[in-house]
Amino acid sequence: MNDTISPGSNRAVAWWLLAGAGMIMVQVLIGGITRLTESGLSITEWKPITGILPPIGNTAWQAEFDKYKHTDQFRYLHSGFSLSDFKFIFFWEWFHRFWARLLGIVFIVGFFWFLVKKKFRKEMIIPLVVLFLLGALQGAIGWIMVKSGLVPEKYYVGHVELTTHFIAALGLLVYTLWFALRLLVPEQQVNQYPSLKNFTLVLLMVLLAQLVYGGFMAGLKAATKAPTWPTINGEWLPAALAGKPGTGNLINNPITVQFIHRGIAYLLVLLIVVWFWKARKAGLSDWFRQTRSLPLILVLLQVVLGILTVLFSPSTTALVWLGVLHQFVAMLLLVSLVWVLYLVRK
Repeated sequence: MNDTISPGSNRAVAWWLLAGAGMIMVQVLIGGITRLTESGLSITEWKPITGILPPIGNTAWQAEFDKYKHTDQFRYLHSGFSLSDFKFIFFWEWFHRFWARLLGIVFIVGFFWFLVKKKFRKEMIIPLVVLFLLGALQGAIGWIMVKSGLVPEKYYVGHVELTTHFIAALGLLVYTLWFALRLLVPEQQVNQYPSLKNFTLVLLMVLLAQLVYGGFMAGLKAATKAPTWPTINGEWLPAALAGKPGTGNLINNPITVQFIHRGIAYLLVLLIVVWFWKARKAGLSDWFRQTRSLPLILVLLQVVLGILTVLFSPSTTALVWLGVLHQFVAMLLLVSLVWVLYLVRK
C-alpha cells in the first residue's frame, strides 16, 4: 500500500475509512462488554440474515432461552436465570453481531458508492479487496470463538480464541487507519528518521504482546484472582508461577497471566518514556511535534486504569466498566503509536 497510494487522493474516501476505523473501535468495546458480562454464549446459532433482528414476542424469546439452556454455562453457572436475565446477556451478544453487520454495510455501501462515482484510483482497489477479506476473516474468527464455548464442560468462550478475535480486530483497525493516513497526510509532514522509526516498531511489538495478555486477562477474568496492587495477593513473585512447566502455565494460569501482563506494562512505560525523551530531540514535522506526547500520556493513563481495574475487579459492575475503559485507552495507545510511526516511516 505504501508504494502505490499517494497523499492527495480523494479525501472523502479517507474519511469513510476513518469512520470505519471508529466503528471498529466501538465494535471492540462492545465485544469487551459482551465478554465481561458473560454474554457471548447467549446466541447459540449463526444466522447472518435472519439474526439481524432480535426475537419478537414471548414465544420467540422462550425458544432462544431454551436453546441457551442446553449450554453448560447455563447448567453450571446461570441455572437460576430468569427470562429477564437472559434478555440482558442476549442483548449484548446481539448488539455485538448487529454492529458487525452495520460495519459491513458501511464498508460495502461506501465501496460501491465511491466506485460508481469513480472516486477510486486503480491502485486503491487491491488494498480495498484486502480490507474486505480481513473483515470477512474477522467474522469467521468470531464464530469459531463462540463455538469454542458451545461444547461440554466449557462455561465461556476459549480465552485463546477470544484473544485471536481481539487481535484480528486490532489488525483490521490498524490496516484501515494506515490506509486512511495514506490518503490524508501531506507528504511534507512525513519525515525520515530511521532510529525513531525502529524504536517505534519495537514499542508496537511490545504493545502487541501486552494486548495479547490483555486478551488472556479478560478471557480468564484473571484480575479477580489477584485483586491487589502492587503485589499479587501479597507476593512480589507469586508461588502460583511455579505451576506445570510449559506454555500451558504461560497461557492458562491466571496468576501467571496477570504477572506477565503487569511486567509488560512496566516495561512499556519505561520504553515509552525513553522514546519520548528521544522524540523531543528530533527536529521533525509540525504534526509530529504536536502529537509526540500522546503515547506517553496514554500509557500513564493506561497504567492507572489497569491498577484500578485489578483493585475493583471483585465488583462485577466495576470490572465491566473499568475493564472496557482500560481496553479503550489501549486502543488509543495503539492508534497513537501507529500515527507517530507513520510520521517517521519515510
